[in-house]
Amino acid sequence: MRWFTFILGLILFSSCGTKVPFTNGMVEEYNLYSEKQMAKVQFYTSQTITLNRVKKASSSNHASNGVLVENSSKFEDRITIQAQTPGVIEKIGEEGNLYVRFEQGKGKFLSFKIRPNAQNGRYYLDAQFTMNNGGQLSYGEETYTVTSQAGQTYLMVIVKKIQNSISKDRVVRGMKI
Repeated sequence: MRWFTFILGLILFSSCGTKVPFTNGMVEEYNLYSEKQMAKVQFYTSQTITLNRVKKASSSNHASNGVLVENSSKFEDRITIQAQTPGVIEKIGEEGNLYVRFEQGKGKFLSFKIRPNAQNGRYYLDAQFTMNNGGQLSYGEETYTVTSQAGQTYLMVIVKKIQNSISKDRVVRGMKI
């Protein structure tokens, strides 16, 4: 019975993993230089990313029954990728960008890259950010805007540390004459 409890405890504790930021150090440590190797890695977002696209459809002004009427309409498209959403590698860019897919569809992936001045080596969301206006990026062959807060989103992975240990115990009863 003690062995069963020991083995069950070993399985439970060894199957847990911890989500940590994915860095260029991990690329080197785990030899993840090719798309084939990178395809074996499950990525996650560190925080929520909201993509917005606003398109004004039409606008008209006219008089009706003695009243001036302004009629306008717009189309809003909002895509939310929640924190901890799993994604897979689509491709590795020429400059080392990682293109990660969170859903099916043509061009529906986001680019993550290491910031030039960052010391931590994390892969952050890549968009064309402007001062205090958020950023623009391409997703599904459309241009979307993201908040400047989304620029702090980085990729995460689960790291599982497995330590195998074998021990042999026995009790010696002694010897009698």
